[in-house]
Amino acid sequence: MDIVDPAINDYLLAHSEPADEVMRDLAEETHRDLAPQSVMQITHDEGELLTMLVRLTGARQAVEVGTFTGYSSTCIARGLPVDGHLLCCDVSEEYTSVARRYWERAGVGDKIELRIAPAVETLKSLPSEPYLDFAFIDADKTGYPAYVEEILPRLRPGGLMVLDNMLRGGRVLDPEDDSDRAIADLNEALVADDRVDVVLLPVRDGVSLARKR
Repeated sequence: MDIVDPAINDYLLAHSEPADEVMRDLAEETHRDLAPQSVMQITHDEGELLTMLVRLTGARQAVEVGTFTGYSSTCIARGLPVDGHLLCCDVSEEYTSVARRYWERAGVGDKIELRIAPAVETLKSLPSEPYLDFAFIDADKTGYPAYVEEILPRLRPGGLMVLDNMLRGGRVLDPEDDSDRAIADLNEALVADDRVDVVLLPVRDGVSLARKR
């Protein structure tokens, strides 16, 4: 979803950190070989935002729900320190096999652990204490509420949870299906949740930042 004028979109990309060869190749391969699923890949400016947020929070322990071909996870891992750790949750061996190749090309493979299983199961298996610094959710939309409820208790005070596709192409105003309704309801729940401070940003299809109090 392009919220601003296409010319401004181009200007934003031109005045953000440019994509290197690895990220350009990853985007190209995903769009070439995995259409129409390639729409699940985040854009480069959103990826740079993730890297910046990871660095700003000083994150060392991170989790991602929904990895696809690895663009967002590569961006997150690049923001982590040398001893940082990113746990990626996904159910597709096919898509994440692409991610594995690009993690190695980007030099971040040693920071990333991939678990192929339903994300709720993986999250439930994690330590219950608040140790996570950063979380990114970009998966099946009806699963978002469950992912949030598993991640928040494990997020340290001051930790940041980032959620993608929080506008659903504008359909949060008039939900058309279960996915739209799940996100619209979650937006209402987050803004009323006294565990977090939340801001919904007009970045691409809507990015929510929820900082644990």
